[in-house]
Amino acid sequence: MKLVEVALKVPLNRTFDYLVDESHRSKLAIGKRVRVPFGKRELVGVVLTIKEDTNLAVDKLKSIYEVIDEQPILTTTYLKFLQFCSRYYCFPLGETLFTALPAALRNGDAIDKLATQMLKPSEQGSAKVRGKKQQALLDYLIENRACSIGEIKALGFTQAQIKSLEDKSLVERFIAPPTTWQSDVIQINHKPVLNAEQATACAAIKQVEAFSCFLLEGITGSGKTEVYLQALEDIVKQGLQALVLVPEIGLTPQTVNRFRKRFANLPIALWHSNLSDNERLEVWRQVETNECAIVIGTRSSIFLPFAKLGMLIVDEEHDASFKQQDGLRYHARDLAAYRAATLQIPMILGSATPALESLQHAISNKYRLLTLSQRAQTATANQFHLVDMKGQIAQQGFAGITLQTIQDTLARGKQVMVFLNRRGFAPTLICHECGWLSNCHRCSSNATYHKGIAQLICHHCGDVNTIPRQCPDCGSTQIMPTGLGTEQVAEFLNAHLPNTPITRIDRDTTRKKGSFEEALDEIRSGGARVLVGTQMLAKGHHFPDVALVVILDVDSGLYSSDFRATEHMAQLITQVAGRAGRSGEPGKVLLQTHFPEHPLLQDLVNNGYQDFARYALTERQEVGLPPFSHLALIRAEGHKFEQVLQFLSDLVPKQRLAGIQLLGPLPAPLERIAGKFRYQLHIQAESRNVLHHYLAQLSDYINSHPLANRIRWSIDVDPIDMY
Repeated sequence: MKLVEVALKVPLNRTFDYLVDESHRSKLAIGKRVRVPFGKRELVGVVLTIKEDTNLAVDKLKSIYEVIDEQPILTTTYLKFLQFCSRYYCFPLGETLFTALPAALRNGDAIDKLATQMLKPSEQGSAKVRGKKQQALLDYLIENRACSIGEIKALGFTQAQIKSLEDKSLVERFIAPPTTWQSDVIQINHKPVLNAEQATACAAIKQVEAFSCFLLEGITGSGKTEVYLQALEDIVKQGLQALVLVPEIGLTPQTVNRFRKRFANLPIALWHSNLSDNERLEVWRQVETNECAIVIGTRSSIFLPFAKLGMLIVDEEHDASFKQQDGLRYHARDLAAYRAATLQIPMILGSATPALESLQHAISNKYRLLTLSQRAQTATANQFHLVDMKGQIAQQGFAGITLQTIQDTLARGKQVMVFLNRRGFAPTLICHECGWLSNCHRCSSNATYHKGIAQLICHHCGDVNTIPRQCPDCGSTQIMPTGLGTEQVAEFLNAHLPNTPITRIDRDTTRKKGSFEEALDEIRSGGARVLVGTQMLAKGHHFPDVALVVILDVDSGLYSSDFRATEHMAQLITQVAGRAGRSGEPGKVLLQTHFPEHPLLQDLVNNGYQDFARYALTERQEVGLPPFSHLALIRAEGHKFEQVLQFLSDLVPKQRLAGIQLLGPLPAPLERIAGKFRYQLHIQAESRNVLHHYLAQLSDYINSHPLANRIRWSIDVDPIDMY
């Protein structure tokens, strides 16, 4: 009797046994997909084991319908990696496997070779066109000779822009031939001379032949990318592949161009959320068959099945976007470390503001710390100034000295960046007569006032309402905005600086495809003199003419219920400040605060992020918070408050457990979203082993709980977002 153990994409923490008919036995192999009956449905599954017996009644077992693949799509090593993911993040194995697969493979499509659509300049392609974006696309194609349609769209260009160039016969499509690359004929271009610190870092990385994780702590503008490029050169010359993980917003034409210029004849693929299902499947296939040398990808590229992976790089490793916030709540940086250790290959984590967890690993010698303290080329160190807002008569959130400094900077022909991490015109509306606030009726939150579209929008559940003409409570018409948002800041500056071009960058102004890139082009070309924006501006963009950065609201990060708030505040300030001082003269950074004497803020401004981080680590150690302990968060939400509270209360053991501390059930910081009540149970453990032993027991109990199917619940291991 032949049986197979199959993983299915179902929310059950178990696998399933199936009988194998004689006609299918010779085709079976671990890692192949099979089509099977499941209740009244037909599902696609992955074969985990082939066996002769089972603990189940044989007469109750069903037979597989079909073996889909000629060859296994998942190797044994890759399956072990996904099994680790499932165990570590307490997520069903079947759902973990199918999270990793491209949609086309999840649906049971064959992994036959797909035709990749490419675009290249025609013989008339050197002509000039009117549209700025069309010209930018044409210039990019001329510079790179040819690019896939998927890559072009990833860089913010639209189908309409492609079609317009095709209609003018300036570009033409063709089908990409099978790609091959040879390590002995790699062409290396534009290789600059390293400074002493860069040379030391590169030498240390080149000496490693097995697993070693390097934490490359380099201030903004210090040349971390050049270290990545020179480290990658050694890897690809050995015929090995590499993965460069970047935050979603860090996948810019600037970044991609640097890699393409350096490795001119190497196949480099991009992986990101804008790829179509077929484009994802094609990248997956190229990676698996070693037709691709380097992948530059966002979070989910950590699941690509590399044939000969030789190095992993995580740029901006501190970035919260590497953590998935729903479904399989994995952290791409941490999975990269596991993968590198398993494969015994080197790994580089790069950041100007490393996560405290990564810094602690370096201090305890689990990681090797490499430091870049000099700004590369023409970049110079910035000057920080704290603006005490106590007693200030502020105009729309700006102190008088701040406005004067902005005007002085503009008079010198330089650009100014104004940062406020809150989009919209104002956080909320308030009634001047009775104090009514424009709360979201579905959430424990205020609805944000968006003046440009005359709407109240909840940034948590998306609920949209019109602006009331009078107060719903007292009938007064004295309704006014309170607090600041980027829309209001931009409007005020337009009035205060009437002849100065101002560009606002946030999620509201960049919803249209390609609009973010257009705004960046306008900034770099000098068309915009003042930039107003949210954290979208903090992610590694190069603005050589920015000489002044103003951060309006520092205080929100100093006092928060989230223990990571000060860390995130310091990272954001440092990253935003790094946009100034890149053209040879020192940049100036103004931080507006009501607490200029705050010790963490003083440490950050006077001694830099490195000193701040070490002080913050000491504080964390004193109170036993991560990285000196290990956390998991069980979230539950539902329309019936009593069920949510009962479910979490039942998970709390009656006796205290050794090495485990439980806090809760507690209301989430936002207790209600979209009409659902939200509660949490915090689990803190002295060691990872103790935490995972407890979570394994808890998972079994949760799955059998009578309320588990009536409410929505999740387990978040190593949570980043405590909301």
